[in-house]
Amino acid sequence: MCSLYAADVYTNLRAAELIRRPLCNFMETRQRDITQSMRGILIDWLVEVSEEYKLVPDTLYLTVYIIDRFLSDNCIERQKLQLLGITCMLIASKYEEICAPRVEEFCFITDNTYSRGDVLKMESRVLNHLNFRLSVPTVKTFLRRFLRAAQASYEAPSLALEFLANYLAELTLVEYSFLRFLPSLIAAAAVFLARWTLDESTPPWNPTLEHYTRYRFSDLEAVALEMQELQTNANSSPLHAIRQKYSQLKFKSVATVSPRRLRLAAFL
Repeated sequence: MCSLYAADVYTNLRAAELIRRPLCNFMETRQRDITQSMRGILIDWLVEVSEEYKLVPDTLYLTVYIIDRFLSDNCIERQKLQLLGITCMLIASKYEEICAPRVEEFCFITDNTYSRGDVLKMESRVLNHLNFRLSVPTVKTFLRRFLRAAQASYEAPSLALEFLANYLAELTLVEYSFLRFLPSLIAAAAVFLARWTLDESTPPWNPTLEHYTRYRFSDLEAVALEMQELQTNANSSPLHAIRQKYSQLKFKSVATVSPRRLRLAAFL
């Protein structure tokens, strides 16, 4: 919508994603009482919370980012992990939503395990740790731009492509291992894999996408293969909130689409 400035904005976003990144090894180096599995369970539940309160996707992505940034530097007890989760979603909601849920609603969603005072105290702790810096490009930020580039050659926008790319990107939120990949790379791989899954007649990557994403085929290999593994194993995963979300008709049931075996060597 700001084509005159788009290139400069995107250059700035690519620089910004390198700054204030969460650590990709904080479970091993910072945490003593929580595990990767606990983080995944928390985020899976927060997906359900975001659906319950009809929050925009950006709120979910920012929530996960804030959680990971906080855990990168602060050791937390397992009984406080859910408190951290709802507090980060409260903060993200205030930043992204027109009408953010009230503190009491987040307390209610935990069966009042935590009080209003508990949430406000944690909110102060998180915001002070971040120095109130909440502006950060997430996977969703890049996905919007990349999907526009992916659909440039289409006569009409493909909702299935949009929904499938979003589904694949959200699957990575619960997977701790994806923290080692940049948000823009995850977004590019999601578009690549969605195009590969849905359309056998055209190459999943082209010069237009390479220009706008600044990624080549070879850059996508590792993340695309891991992402397809998530897609393939989604039915058997105990973390089912994202799969159930994208199995709905309003998302064209893209979670039920069968993956096509990915052979990146054929494209290089």
